[in-house]
Amino acid sequence: MRKVPDDAVIGCVGVLHVGTRGRRGPGEVVVQVRGGSEAFLAWSQEPLAKGTRVLVLESRGERAVDVVPFPEPEDPLDVLDRL
Repeated sequence: MRKVPDDAVIGCVGVLHVGTRGRRGPGEVVVQVRGGSEAFLAWSQEPLAKGTRVLVLESRGERAVDVVPFPEPEDPLDVLDRL
């Protein structure tokens, strides 16, 4: 059976509900996609902890994706506090 990539999830941001082990094994990410939340196996180059915010770079098909850490955006008002 051929693995069909899920292009809709590429570029989406999610949160790891199960941390990854880098190349040793996947974790699980929940992503907001198609008007709801969906869970995918999440693979990363390096281990990532549970709760890490991630960006989906690629779909491996069969509900598996490649992810990288994606930091929270900085609040512009926090910049004012440092002035």
